[in-house]
Amino acid sequence: MKTSIKLTAFAVISAALFFTTTVYAQTPTANSLRFSLGLETSDPTGTARIGSHFSLGGTARLQYGLSNRFALTLTSGAYHFFTIINPATGQRYNSYGVIPIKAGIQAFFTPSIYFGAEAGIGREATDNGYGPNRTLLSPALGWACRRWDIAAHYENFNGRGHTYGLAALRTAYAF
Repeated sequence: MKTSIKLTAFAVISAALFFTTTVYAQTPTANSLRFSLGLETSDPTGTARIGSHFSLGGTARLQYGLSNRFALTLTSGAYHFFTIINPATGQRYNSYGVIPIKAGIQAFFTPSIYFGAEAGIGREATDNGYGPNRTLLSPALGWACRRWDIAAHYENFNGRGHTYGLAALRTAYAF
Protein backbone atom coordinates (compact mmCIF):
# COMPACT_ATOMS: atom_id res chain seq x y z
CA MET A 1 0.00 0.00 0.00
CA LYS A 2 1.11 3.51 -0.62
CA THR A 3 2.03 5.67 2.35
CA SER A 4 -0.82 8.10 1.72
CA ILE A 5 -3.33 5.23 1.78
CA LYS A 6 -1.87 3.96 5.08
CA LEU A 7 -2.01 7.41 6.65
CA THR A 8 -5.59 7.93 5.44
CA ALA A 9 -6.67 4.57 6.85
CA PHE A 10 -5.01 5.38 10.17
CA ALA A 11 -6.73 8.78 10.29
CA VAL A 12 -10.13 7.18 9.62
CA ILE A 13 -9.59 4.59 12.36
CA SER A 14 -8.49 7.32 14.77
CA ALA A 15 -11.57 9.40 13.94
CA ALA A 16 -13.79 6.38 14.56
CA LEU A 17 -12.23 5.96 17.99
CA PHE A 18 -13.04 9.61 18.77
CA PHE A 19 -16.69 9.27 17.99
CA THR A 20 -17.20 5.94 19.74
CA THR A 21 -15.73 6.96 23.11
CA THR A 22 -17.23 9.19 25.75
CA VAL A 23 -15.74 12.66 25.45
CA TYR A 24 -14.72 14.77 28.43
CA ALA A 25 -13.20 18.24 28.33
CA GLN A 26 -9.42 18.29 28.32
CA THR A 27 -8.56 21.82 29.34
CA PRO A 28 -5.59 21.32 31.69
CA THR A 29 -6.16 21.83 35.38
CA ALA A 30 -3.68 24.16 37.06
CA ASN A 31 -0.86 22.35 38.89
CA SER A 32 -1.82 18.92 37.55
CA LEU A 33 0.27 16.27 35.77
CA ARG A 34 -0.87 14.11 32.88
CA PHE A 35 1.09 11.30 31.19
CA SER A 36 0.36 9.95 27.71
CA LEU A 37 1.80 7.30 25.40
CA GLY A 38 1.46 7.90 21.69
CA LEU A 39 1.84 6.15 18.36
CA GLU A 40 3.19 8.38 15.58
CA THR A 41 2.77 7.70 11.87
CA SER A 42 4.51 10.08 9.56
CA ASP A 43 5.65 10.97 6.09
CA PRO A 44 9.33 12.04 5.86
CA THR A 45 10.15 15.36 4.18
CA GLY A 46 13.32 17.05 2.95
CA THR A 47 16.45 14.92 2.56
CA ALA A 48 14.83 12.07 4.56
CA ARG A 49 12.44 11.59 1.61
CA ILE A 50 15.32 10.32 -0.53
CA GLY A 51 15.73 7.08 1.42
CA SER A 52 12.38 6.66 3.18
CA HIS A 53 8.69 7.13 2.44
CA PHE A 54 7.24 6.16 5.83
CA SER A 55 8.15 6.53 9.49
CA LEU A 56 6.63 5.01 12.60
CA GLY A 57 7.37 5.96 16.17
CA GLY A 58 6.33 5.95 19.76
CA THR A 59 6.44 8.83 22.23
CA ALA A 60 5.84 9.44 25.91
CA ARG A 61 4.67 12.89 27.01
CA LEU A 62 4.42 14.48 30.44
CA GLN A 63 2.11 17.50 30.60
CA TYR A 64 1.98 19.96 33.50
CA GLY A 65 -0.96 22.38 33.67
CA LEU A 66 0.14 25.95 34.35
CA SER A 67 -3.45 27.20 34.23
CA ASN A 68 -6.75 26.10 32.75
CA ARG A 69 -5.56 27.26 29.30
CA PHE A 70 -1.79 26.59 29.21
CA ALA A 71 0.41 23.56 29.85
CA LEU A 72 4.11 22.71 29.69
CA THR A 73 5.16 19.49 27.94
CA LEU A 74 8.17 17.21 27.98
CA THR A 75 8.25 14.60 25.19
CA SER A 76 10.66 11.84 24.18
CA GLY A 77 10.51 8.59 22.25
CA ALA A 78 11.83 7.17 18.99
CA TYR A 79 11.04 7.39 15.27
CA HIS A 80 12.09 4.70 12.80
CA PHE A 81 12.40 5.52 9.11
CA PHE A 82 11.48 2.55 6.93
CA THR A 83 14.02 2.66 4.13
CA ILE A 84 13.51 1.99 0.43
CA ILE A 85 15.68 0.46 -2.25
CA ASN A 86 18.15 2.81 -3.91
CA PRO A 87 17.31 2.69 -7.64
CA ALA A 88 20.92 3.46 -8.60
CA THR A 89 22.48 0.54 -6.70
CA GLY A 90 19.56 -1.87 -6.23
CA GLN A 91 20.38 -2.04 -2.50
CA ARG A 92 18.34 -0.78 0.43
CA TYR A 93 19.40 2.50 2.04
CA ASN A 94 20.88 2.19 5.55
CA SER A 95 18.33 1.94 8.35
CA TYR A 96 18.09 4.93 10.69
CA GLY A 97 15.99 6.54 13.34
CA VAL A 98 15.75 9.60 15.55
CA ILE A 99 15.38 9.90 19.31
CA PRO A 100 13.62 13.22 20.04
CA ILE A 101 13.95 15.03 23.36
CA LYS A 102 11.82 18.16 23.44
CA ALA A 103 10.06 20.59 25.75
CA GLY A 104 7.20 22.87 24.84
CA ILE A 105 3.87 24.50 25.56
CA GLN A 106 0.24 23.82 24.76
CA ALA A 107 -2.33 26.62 24.51
CA PHE A 108 -5.98 25.53 24.54
CA PHE A 109 -8.35 27.62 22.38
CA THR A 110 -11.38 25.61 23.49
CA PRO A 111 -11.64 22.91 26.14
CA SER A 112 -10.51 20.31 23.58
CA ILE A 113 -8.54 22.04 20.79
CA TYR A 114 -4.99 23.22 21.30
CA PHE A 115 -1.93 24.62 19.58
CA GLY A 116 1.40 23.18 20.67
CA ALA A 117 4.99 24.22 20.08
CA GLU A 118 8.03 22.18 21.09
CA ALA A 119 11.79 22.57 20.70
CA GLY A 120 14.72 20.33 21.55
CA ILE A 121 17.21 17.96 19.98
CA GLY A 122 16.89 14.90 17.79
CA ARG A 123 19.62 12.29 18.25
CA GLU A 124 20.12 10.23 15.10
CA ALA A 125 20.55 6.49 15.50
CA THR A 126 21.93 4.33 12.68
CA ASP A 127 23.04 0.71 12.26
CA ASN A 128 26.57 1.91 13.05
CA GLY A 129 25.71 3.71 16.29
CA TYR A 130 24.60 7.24 16.99
CA GLY A 131 24.83 10.07 14.50
CA PRO A 132 24.84 13.81 15.11
CA ASN A 133 22.35 15.72 17.21
CA ARG A 134 19.95 17.93 15.28
CA THR A 135 17.99 20.97 16.37
CA LEU A 136 14.32 20.04 16.53
CA LEU A 137 11.32 22.38 16.18
CA SER A 138 7.75 21.08 16.18
CA PRO A 139 4.45 23.00 15.86
CA ALA A 140 1.21 21.04 16.40
CA LEU A 141 -2.55 21.38 16.24
CA GLY A 142 -4.44 18.87 18.32
CA TRP A 143 -7.65 17.62 19.85
CA ALA A 144 -7.73 16.14 23.32
CA CYS A 145 -10.31 14.68 25.65
CA ARG A 146 -9.95 13.02 29.02
CA ARG A 147 -8.22 9.89 27.69
CA TRP A 148 -7.28 10.59 24.05
CA ASP A 149 -4.96 13.12 22.47
CA ILE A 150 -4.66 13.35 18.69
CA ALA A 151 -2.42 15.91 17.03
CA ALA A 152 -1.12 16.69 13.57
CA HIS A 153 2.38 18.09 13.79
CA TYR A 154 5.52 18.76 11.82
CA GLU A 155 8.97 17.90 13.16
CA ASN A 156 11.87 19.81 11.62
CA PHE A 157 15.39 18.43 12.18
CA ASN A 158 18.21 20.80 11.25
CA GLY A 159 21.98 20.63 11.53
CA ARG A 160 25.24 19.96 9.70
CA GLY A 161 23.89 21.24 6.42
CA HIS A 162 20.93 18.87 6.26
CA THR A 163 17.31 19.70 6.93
CA TYR A 164 14.59 17.10 7.00
CA GLY A 165 11.37 16.52 8.83
CA LEU A 166 8.24 14.53 9.47
CA ALA A 167 4.63 15.41 8.75
CA ALA A 168 3.07 13.31 11.50
CA LEU A 169 -0.11 12.24 13.24
CA ARG A 170 0.19 11.41 16.94
CA THR A 171 -2.52 9.28 18.53
CA ALA A 172 -2.02 9.01 22.28
CA TYR A 173 -3.76 7.50 25.29
CA ALA A 174 -3.52 9.54 28.49
CA PHE A 175 -3.33 8.20 32.02
